[in-house]
Amino acid sequence: MSVRVRFAPSPTGNVHIGNIRAAVFNWLFARHEGGRFLLRVEDTDLERSTPEAIKTLLECMEWLKLDYDEPAVYQSANTVRHLAVASELEAKGYAYRDNKGGEGECLIFRMPKEGTLRFHDLVKGDLKKKAEDTQDFVIVRSDGTPVFHLANVVDDADMGITHVIRGDDHVENTFKHIEIFKAMGVEPPAYAHLPMIVNNQGKPYSKRDGAAFVGEFREQGFLPDALFNFLVLLGWAPGDDREIMTRQELIEAFSLDHVKSSPARFDIKKLTWMNGEYIAKQPREEYKKEFIARMQAAGLQTTPLNGDLDAVLDPIQPRTKTYKDIPGNCIYLFTDDFPYDEAPVNKRLKKDGVAELLREFADKFEALPEFTVEATEKLVKDKGEKLGGMGAVVHPIRVAVSGVGEGPGLFELLALIGRDRVCARCRKAAEMAG
Repeated sequence: MSVRVRFAPSPTGNVHIGNIRAAVFNWLFARHEGGRFLLRVEDTDLERSTPEAIKTLLECMEWLKLDYDEPAVYQSANTVRHLAVASELEAKGYAYRDNKGGEGECLIFRMPKEGTLRFHDLVKGDLKKKAEDTQDFVIVRSDGTPVFHLANVVDDADMGITHVIRGDDHVENTFKHIEIFKAMGVEPPAYAHLPMIVNNQGKPYSKRDGAAFVGEFREQGFLPDALFNFLVLLGWAPGDDREIMTRQELIEAFSLDHVKSSPARFDIKKLTWMNGEYIAKQPREEYKKEFIARMQAAGLQTTPLNGDLDAVLDPIQPRTKTYKDIPGNCIYLFTDDFPYDEAPVNKRLKKDGVAELLREFADKFEALPEFTVEATEKLVKDKGEKLGGMGAVVHPIRVAVSGVGEGPGLFELLALIGRDRVCARCRKAAEMAG
């Protein structure tokens, strides 16, 4: 049997990470099995499924490199087929007409009333439910339009879908869908329900918890391969201690056997760390292009004060966690008019003796025969030994010359800024320190 899976989103303008995670799992399963990954746009909600919403969906899939193997199916084009199946179900006694809820006559699917409904879930194992606990449900509305349950099943049958991999919020729907398949005389596909993505409190992850849509992660400067890698690990593990894996490694390792049934916690710190690892390995020209674009968007010049962009990027690229961080991480290397972060200023500069220390080092740096990494390090080390540790010198000087409390190695940083600016900034910070 050749594997055929599908991603079947209802486009609404934003693509939630929970939905795209389902696409990622389907794509990996198809690639691992040598099968087909299909896209079905469930666009029957014409008010929300606008051309703009569909365009956003397709752009997100392209950005994450989720290529599909056959032309996209648009569910709205299959309405005649859906209604034809509904008529067949009614003719065979599997459905009946009723004015449920006083909203006009609808076509209702008749669920079994005796015995036990059951199916084997490839993630959750054997699931069952008493037939008496189920209720009949609408498959065609009073206005003649098919409901999700009917359209979903008919399209899966017509597309030859062998495995339905989707979120576990669909488990209850699956009991209904299997009965429709049976009534149609079609073998149901295998089902695998993915664990829900939750926040730190164990509740469904949403916009309230931070970025929740693919477009937001893109805007904030996450790389598509990093987000893809991270999403795979939300509910799946390779069975060893690997976390950062190439797409080919993920394809080779992926199987539904290793999908977990317990909720998957969204850890933004882990994603940010992972993104930093991907950025560090990016080809320099790719990083430089994005770096320049981010600096320009922030209204900053793209030529550093020392005139050597690559020399500046050498220590900056490995420390970049997201593209969004770029301007704030290195503005002091591009202009003398940079802000000072309040927290490190209060912690490092507002201490007794710091003003004198900064003036002393401005004088010492000026007097050096050569302003090199080795020379500045020796000066700081000698003073640090007298004060009981290099931190007492390193931290104030860093804040003085950069305005922030973290960054590249201090002595490499001093060399990038240059002697004259380092001395001027130390004296300026000494005035701030009082």
